Amino acid sequence: MKKIGLYLFTNDLRINDNTLLHQASQLVDELLCIVVEPRLSTYSVRLSQEQENGAHRHLFIEQAIDDLALSLARLGQRLFVLERNTSEDLVQLVKSQQVTHFFASSHCAHGERQLIKDTLTQCPGLFLSQQHHTTLFESDAFPFELTKLPRSFTKFRLQVERLEINTEGSVIAYLPPAPQTATYPYRKPILEPEVSDTVDYVGGETAGLIHLENYFSNDYAGTYKQTRNALDGIENSTKFSPWLALGCVSPTTIYRHLKQFEAHRGANDSTYWIYFELLWREYFYWKCLTLGTSLFGRFSNDLPNEHSLDTTSGSSFVNWKSGNTNYPIVDACMRQLNATGYMSNRGRQLVASCLIHELGIDWRHGAAYFESQLIDYDVASNWGNWAYIAGALNSQAAQNANKQNAANQSQSKSRHFDLVKQTEMYDPEHAFINKWHRDDKASASILYQDVI
Repeated sequence: MKKIGLYLFTNDLRINDNTLLHQASQLVDELLCIVVEPRLSTYSVRLSQEQENGAHRHLFIEQAIDDLALSLARLGQRLFVLERNTSEDLVQLVKSQQVTHFFASSHCAHGERQLIKDTLTQCPGLFLSQQHHTTLFESDAFPFELTKLPRSFTKFRLQVERLEINTEGSVIAYLPPAPQTATYPYRKPILEPEVSDTVDYVGGETAGLIHLENYFSNDYAGTYKQTRNALDGIENSTKFSPWLALGCVSPTTIYRHLKQFEAHRGANDSTYWIYFELLWREYFYWKCLTLGTSLFGRFSNDLPNEHSLDTTSGSSFVNWKSGNTNYPIVDACMRQLNATGYMSNRGRQLVASCLIHELGIDWRHGAAYFESQLIDYDVASNWGNWAYIAGALNSQAAQNANKQNAANQSQSKSRHFDLVKQTEMYDPEHAFINKWHRDDKASASILYQDVI
């Protein structure tokens, strides 16, 4: 019997260091490569008051999908596109093409996991293969059960940072052909884009690997800890997150390059801190997986509804989104986000603190707006960080596990930043503020040239 596989690309838009795709190439005779372009959920549309992804995030995703289609075409494959991320469409495809093997990256988000579950329910004979191959570790490597995931990052880090990480790379030189009966719309490969050293944020595995090579070919990693809080500058932090978010580059690929850098140029606090940040990302991934929908507040009594923003708070939210809060550092960061689809980690903490503590708006509105705009949107890191700053991360965990009483839940601490002090620390000459408080149109044009 012919073995026909279906590979569903989600947060793993790459060919290299893709062990699941390599497994598929070995197990089946024919292979369907499927992708669904990420769109805002109804929940996020309501909270963000945005109908679709922002232009910069949309473009970055399109570039990543185009690059994947080109890579697959070089291997004689096609990338088929589904219009909707629903189990009905997948089931129809599985049945019409007589698919026997289903390959999909394991995902920490509830919606993506439910999609796989619903598909299997309707196709019970389907062979499923999944891996957590967008993380540094598989869950069975941990010295604890996932149900006992440490409540704090520090406790998590201390237990996992010395675990062995497989740094062997994999390159796929062959993929089985697509079934000849497959007539679904597919992504026609475009000409390979020109990517130069001056281009920072172009979507796709090709651009991600070029950025990775450029970063570690310089000395940036050796001073990362001292520069990582800068509000601007491609050299001041790794900027790996856009390609990590879509899986264009895997965390193990980054870790391998980091170890090679340390072997040739030496290890120090800064190179360790890059690994430290990868562990933060890892922690939020597994936290999101264990919390499920409670991370988003879907089952809490204070779930925002259509009327949760009254006239005053609604106006404040609009001003926050557009960078018109009268908090200069916050406005500069938000204008940068709207003009580029990117914001520094320090900036994200400051604008989140402002929304929550100065404007008194539910944090989930901000998290949803970030989801619509950020080119490096990652469900776990985004919603986890927002919940962390709001003091809701472990209170949600306690609620989900039903092991803590209300008094214990209230002990979760939020992070309230002094915006004046933060400005003095990170923009004392107001260079960043002045850059983004020029005429909006002029600023956007200038940075577009720098970034795109």
